[in-house]
Amino acid sequence: METAAEENTEQSQERKGCFECCIKCLGGVPYASLVATILCFSGVALFCGCGHVALAGTVAILEQHFSTNTSDHALLSEVIQLMQYVIYGIASFFFLYGIILLAEGFYTTSAVKELHGEFKTTACGRCISGMFVFLTYVLGVAWLGVFGFSAVPVFMFYNIWSTCEVIKSPQTNGTAGVEQICVDIRQYGIIPWNAFPGRICGSALENICNTNEFYMSYHLFIVACAGAGATVIALLIYMMATTYNYAVLKFKSREDCCTKF
Repeated sequence: METAAEENTEQSQERKGCFECCIKCLGGVPYASLVATILCFSGVALFCGCGHVALAGTVAILEQHFSTNTSDHALLSEVIQLMQYVIYGIASFFFLYGIILLAEGFYTTSAVKELHGEFKTTACGRCISGMFVFLTYVLGVAWLGVFGFSAVPVFMFYNIWSTCEVIKSPQTNGTAGVEQICVDIRQYGIIPWNAFPGRICGSALENICNTNEFYMSYHLFIVACAGAGATVIALLIYMMATTYNYAVLKFKSREDCCTKF
């Protein structure tokens, strides 16, 4: 009987020890950095994936309808191809940078100190943490520009779509004035003014809006813009996390204090 009671006591102590260990580990997780990493990966994936396909669809629409002469949009095709390669680089960079920031968040928590022994911050560690703060702020400002730039094709496609809706409306459908409702893509500056035809009107414009290329490109640009916005939010969270970590490492390093942010 005593042996059974002792075994039950030992088992309960083991369960209690495992429970306390799990709570301790969960309490040391940098949740802000974790949420920012998930949001950053999702936003960059949406921006890069949808943006890449939408750019290819845009080139197809221009070549088939707005600029039949290849030389008129040759520069635009090269720029779009370059942007597609840049998208590959952005995806790779943010995948690595997100992992590094998440690891930096984990290694500045009290869970790391308690699991791997006491440690003291060094000038090199504080310098690296400060570098992450500066780099994250720079990337945040840069992605604000990317977010604004990604809204430009959404605006352009929205104008074309809204013009097609006017053509389809009962007030104008079937009337002679339909052929006078036009969209001149040259006014956006993406193709030169001597590009032919450059302007599409009436039923021809409605046919463009009914194509799969237009429908997919329009909605993919919207999703890419939303992905850029999600990345901006993720970088803002990273800013707060890295700034808090750096402040604690700098001002409380003598107290051997770690962060849980």
